[in-house]
Amino acid sequence: MEGGGSGEDRLIARFFRPIAGAGALGLRDDAALLSPPEGCDLVLTKDAVVAGVHFFADDAPASVARKALRVNLSDLAAKGAAPLGALLALALPKGTGEAWVAAFADGLGADAVAFGCPILGGDTVATPGPVTITITALGAVPKGGFVPRTGARPGQAILVSGTIGDAALGLKLRQGPNDVPFGDLDAEQRGHLLDRYLHPQPRLALAPVLRAYAAAAMDVSDGLAGDAAKMLAASGCGGVIEARRVPLSAAAARVTAGRAELLRTALTGGDDYEILACVPHAAVPAFTAEAARAGVPVTLIGETRGGEGLDVIGPDGVALDLGSGSFSHF
Repeated sequence: MEGGGSGEDRLIARFFRPIAGAGALGLRDDAALLSPPEGCDLVLTKDAVVAGVHFFADDAPASVARKALRVNLSDLAAKGAAPLGALLALALPKGTGEAWVAAFADGLGADAVAFGCPILGGDTVATPGPVTITITALGAVPKGGFVPRTGARPGQAILVSGTIGDAALGLKLRQGPNDVPFGDLDAEQRGHLLDRYLHPQPRLALAPVLRAYAAAAMDVSDGLAGDAAKMLAASGCGGVIEARRVPLSAAAARVTAGRAELLRTALTGGDDYEILACVPHAAVPAFTAEAARAGVPVTLIGETRGGEGLDVIGPDGVALDLGSGSFSHF
């Protein structure tokens, strides 16, 4: 992070130097210094979050910081990697108060410690647009252990971690809290959906299990159906997913019951940040058991096959028309 005796330098010194990791050199240099673990390859990923696109402008700044870091950690987890550190680029509208920056730094620092991902540096700038946070996360994976998106082959099981659709339904709840479907939910279920949209849970504990058993993996950021189709296309094969097998939380199951449009939302909406994996059928029992021991439930939802394309079979046994199957910025 740059700066001399400027306002930027004072902001960095006050809010970000206290949460910086050892490789950041106290944020007094133009770059960080990092030695990768012996016998490991580096894994790098970058994601941005923008007010009005990925979060609401009035969201708590600590929550915004957590989401910005966690969506990147989710990418590392899907590749079988453990975090080494992160670089932050923070673009703030002029007039952003110090209280906002302080709360943002507190949330970021807490997650940096919780997930073992120290802040190593970056940049702070002013912008005429909305708040924009870009994080580059660096991770390490034992040499040869990187789990690609391209490794699926016909005849493998398709599994997914956690539950699907909570974040997309949480967004709908946030946009229309009094809409009829959400009237069936109790306070705990409403809170669950809202929290899943705001605070994704990166499945870092699953990384070593993916390295041991998965032929291909990616995180679900833009929708289960669309992201599964992307992974299969990258691998040069097709597949089928059964909607009835897709794991839903109690809240999502209640909201989608008998509501085909909301089931489509759950299957295609973004921000799940769960992990999709293709695993040889013979390895599924071991994969499932080790994932459970790591504290991450996984569910078999389909199978890869020859050819191309993905079919998502509805509860009535008929293929669903899901359009593109995922969120797209463009």
